[in-house]
Amino acid sequence: MNGEARERTSTISAEVARKALRAVKDPELGLNIIDIGLVYDVAVTDDGVAHVKMTLTSPGCPAGTEIMDDVRSTLSDLDGVTGVDLELVWEPYWTPERMDPRIRAFLGH
Repeated sequence: MNGEARERTSTISAEVARKALRAVKDPELGLNIIDIGLVYDVAVTDDGVAHVKMTLTSPGCPAGTEIMDDVRSTLSDLDGVTGVDLELVWEPYWTPERMDPRIRAFLGH
């Protein structure tokens, strides 16, 4: 039974959580938040709490609430995640240079 309990409470890696966040899109750009550089850091504690440090394209981003809700929902749906701690930061400030170089080239930046 102890093995079962450990299995149920096992956590996922930060890499798995980061990959899952590729499903979250900025509705204005239609691109995922990882490739456009909005996610600065992802960590998962031993007890399964996913910590995400991220920003938005601007403080007045009209899709900000939707994006953050999608981050929480996406991570909460992962097996092993017991909670989501989302930290919205403005430093460093987001610029197009934070985008994946392939995406930046595709958008002509």
